[in-house]
Amino acid sequence: MEKRALSLADIQEVPKESLVLLAGPPGAGKTTFCYQVVLNGLAMDRPVIFVTTEQGPGEIIGFLREGGLGEVPPGALSFVDAFGETVGVTTPERPDTTCANCEDLNSISIAIARQQGKIGRKDILVAFDSLTSPYLFNREEVFRFMRLCLLKFTAQGNSVLALMDEGCGKEEDLVAMMTVADGIIRTELREDSRVINVVKHPIVAPGKIETPLTWSKTITVKFDPRFRRRLAETAFLGGGRTLRPELGDFVNIFWRNLISWSGMLWDPKRFPTMAYELAKELEFASATETLAVLPWRMKLLFKLLLPKNFSEPKNAKKCFQAMKKSTENQGMQIGEYVEDASKKDEHYIKAYESYNCWGLDSVGARLAFQDCGLIAGSVKAMEKEERDWNAVETKCIGLGDPYCEYKVMPGEIDGMKGFLEGTDSSIVEKIHDRMMDQLVAFLIHNRPLGDRPTLGSGFFFPFILFVTYPSLLSERYRMALRMGGAKVGKEVGEHLMDAGLGEDEAIDRVVDLMNYCKVGRVTLGETIRMTENCETFGLDTGQLSCFFTTGFLNGLFSTVKSQHVREMKCIAAGDPFCEWEII
Repeated sequence: MEKRALSLADIQEVPKESLVLLAGPPGAGKTTFCYQVVLNGLAMDRPVIFVTTEQGPGEIIGFLREGGLGEVPPGALSFVDAFGETVGVTTPERPDTTCANCEDLNSISIAIARQQGKIGRKDILVAFDSLTSPYLFNREEVFRFMRLCLLKFTAQGNSVLALMDEGCGKEEDLVAMMTVADGIIRTELREDSRVINVVKHPIVAPGKIETPLTWSKTITVKFDPRFRRRLAETAFLGGGRTLRPELGDFVNIFWRNLISWSGMLWDPKRFPTMAYELAKELEFASATETLAVLPWRMKLLFKLLLPKNFSEPKNAKKCFQAMKKSTENQGMQIGEYVEDASKKDEHYIKAYESYNCWGLDSVGARLAFQDCGLIAGSVKAMEKEERDWNAVETKCIGLGDPYCEYKVMPGEIDGMKGFLEGTDSSIVEKIHDRMMDQLVAFLIHNRPLGDRPTLGSGFFFPFILFVTYPSLLSERYRMALRMGGAKVGKEVGEHLMDAGLGEDEAIDRVVDLMNYCKVGRVTLGETIRMTENCETFGLDTGQLSCFFTTGFLNGLFSTVKSQHVREMKCIAAGDPFCEWEII
């Protein structure tokens, strides 16, 4: 069987009936990789047994929550605690935990079997972090344990990811462990990156992936060059140009907000800050590149019309007027520069019918943190002086105000932290519930999702990318999109089944929803195929990148049909369409 090209997404999902050994020196990122595999498994509705030999389950839960873990259904995540008894540490009793001891490999085998029996199904993932302690206690027995326990477990339709530190024992013992593994992944650290070397793998070709240890705020916008030029022409010149020839360039704002607020469920405190900062940097990079590819006449016009800096209100007004027409044409908002309230280096903009906040009135928080990032990035790119700019929302529909208002200033702004951290989990849950009510009313009773009086329901689809693009830079953001999508898909499926719909009708209605919102052109057969998918159209990442859509479809199908969905092709990877297999 021909193996897939190497991608991080594929190696972070352990195939059924496979034992993958993850080896590397201590501190090389093995545990971080393991956590990502666990989160991906939970997002795919796979039960996980986490065998821990280096810390207690409570600490692991804490790290998983930092990576995006939300509320876990009963039985989805359980533990074998082989740490506490081994080192004589008392760990809090947990109903999801069975204790074992690194000194007794048989106790670990029994504990895994006990947790397997409680789960009562196949396709379980065992994450074993790590084999190092059992090896140091039982060097002669670990190889046998792998064959008789872990391989037997995989032969029953399950999978195992086992971690092992290099340099903690004999090299020949590690080689022996590798001989029984179906996949071998080795990690190493460099100065500012982590190298993942796939030596062998059941479904992926060998190769290396180098990833940064943290995301960088210096962003290279990975748009297809042809798309970037057409985007510049469409955004600034209009004239009937379209980027998506089949569907046109507008997506229902409901879908954009569904993506954004579903991701917020997993990290409401840090998600807004990350979204603001990444949107700001991405917009700066994007606007800079867009201005560079404009026709020379447009460049000359901008040079003549725009002043050197935007400190004075009369100069800032010219900047915001240059942005006003395009933001309205793109369905983002109706903007108005508030000249009487503005002063030197402090500018105010009123925004009516903002796509960030429409339909979310009086939820109790300011909501346009991403739009503020876009504004700050745009002003920074358009000003000829090299100054940093920021924007904070001072009024919001979400607070019950009749419009949204932004304060835009160079440098730091007082109250920015409160703005970005003011959306706590109760607010996010309220927004989520309201959006789910709207969605279910549309699916079951055919009630409209809601139109704005002037701008209608659509907005320029490339701004979807400002929600999803940061997932390419941050594992936490990516997991938030995956997990948020899976949660929404599952809840939608449950509502439709509770309403008495048949399985096929429930799926068909969701497909109709996606087509209605112009997410893409979706067709359902033996696979799910989507052309012009707004989540990835125009991106050039070289990998499968439909994080929210995949999570959403998988949550839906696992609930309605007890099936799983896996992305096979992606526009961002160079394919002509996005496609998912149903398994």
